Parts: sequence; structure tokens; C-alpha cells
Amino acid sequence: MRTVAAMNDETTREIQSDVMDPARAAAFQVAMGQEATIADGSVLPPFFHQLYFWWPRPPQGLGRDGHPKVGGGLIPDLGLPRRMWAGGRLRFADALRAGAPAEKRSELESAASKAGRTGPLGFVTLRHEIWQDGRLCLTEWQDLVYREDPSADAPRPQPPKARTDETERREVAFDSTFLFRYSALTFNGHRIHYDLDYARDVEGYAGLVVHGPLLAQHLMLLAEELMGPLSEFSFRASSPLMHFETATLCRKDGDLWVRGPDGRECMRAAALPRSE
Repeated sequence: MRTVAAMNDETTREIQSDVMDPARAAAFQVAMGQEATIADGSVLPPFFHQLYFWWPRPPQGLGRDGHPKVGGGLIPDLGLPRRMWAGGRLRFADALRAGAPAEKRSELESAASKAGRTGPLGFVTLRHEIWQDGRLCLTEWQDLVYREDPSADAPRPQPPKARTDETERREVAFDSTFLFRYSALTFNGHRIHYDLDYARDVEGYAGLVVHGPLLAQHLMLLAEELMGPLSEFSFRASSPLMHFETATLCRKDGDLWVRGPDGRECMRAAALPRSE
């Protein structure tokens, strides 16, 4: 269920309710190559709330990229067609449990247009709260960037080099099937993740783009495995990773990052464990 509150003809707040279906979380575990252990009452791993609170829209309510059209909802129309989840911050207050209803309260925190080196950019920050059993369990800030279509003669930005001083590393591979399954489980219609022709010919990528939140998910799971339950986590995308590339997940102390096969940094993150 989805409800909205409006002010001056613009949506300022949205509230969604959903049941944290354990079957969906278990299916995601299987898609990642893990054993399906989540059942009714299980504590959900960090960031698994991305599997819930779908917002299905009819075909006429979608933009050319498969996302819901901007304008008329929380996200204003900044006149820029390309969308990227650039990063985010999460503050974990209490555990979310599978099988129980939950509520997501969202609002637009900021929206601005700026001139970048490669053209105009739009920056949007959404703030989400996830409540369950009357408790605030999670606060999330979601940073989105909008930009123009790429020009054929425009110079490509040089991605930063990733650190090589990690104390732990894991390799993770992606393919089109994995990306499709993650898109399906999160009800994410963004075509750059499953439509190769669109990703290459319209948005100028070399292949299908691995979801930024999927990279963040892997880093969060690694951080929790090595550091224990998390109190805070932040991440920032640096350069896109393609579906045919193997990534290296890296960690040193509270810093985490994703390194591409050519040594570039694809994402950097910081994790803070929960104090006892």
C-alpha cells in the first residue's frame, strides 16, 4: 500500500507498507550463491529492505529508461534523462525481521541543479525511515544523480585508482542472469541492468551495468561478517562496473571498496560497527 502527502501541488512525503516476505529474502540469498536460511522471524541482513516496498507503475507511468517517470512524485523533473544511484548513508537502530509488516516513510530532502565538467547535473537526496512494530529500525539517505545523454565526442572521465592496501579481499562475479534476478527481486525496471542494446547504444556503457546497491549490498555483508552488526554504513559510487567484469571486494579497518579488474575504484564505503 502506498499513500502520499502533498503541499503546493508537489509530493513531499510518501508512506508505503509491506510484509517482509521471508521467501523473497531467501530467494535473494540463493541468487547470491548462499544457503537459503531466512524464515519467519529471522533477522534480515543489512540492506535487505531493498527487496521490499515495490512501487509498480503502468507502462504509461514509466520513463524511457524503465524507471517511474519523474515529476508528480517525490523526485522533481530536472530535465535530465539519465539516472544513477550515486551513493547513500544508512543508520541502523534496530533489527528488521522477516515475516512481519513494516512501513517505509519517505520524503524529499533536497534537489538541486548544477553545472558539471561534462554538462548539467541534477542532485536529489531522499530520506527513508523503515518502521516495524512501532520501532524506527533504519534511516536511509539515498543520493541520486541525473545527467544528460552522452555525446559521442565527449571525453570520458578517468575513474580513480582503487587502493591496494586491503587486509581482506573477496572476488565476486556478475553476469546478466544475476543482474536480471536482482532487478526482479527489487522490482527495478532500469534498463541499463538488463537491456544490453539500450545500455550500450543509448546511455553509452560498454555492457550491462551492475547495480550500485548490489555492490553496496556485498560490501555491507562483508563488513557485517568481519566487524559484527553495523550501526552505520555509507557508500559512494566512483565508476560503473560491467556485467562481464569480476570485482574485488576490499576491506581495511572500517574502510571498504570495490576494485575493478583494471585497478579502478568502482565504489568506496565506510562501516561503523555497533557498540556493545
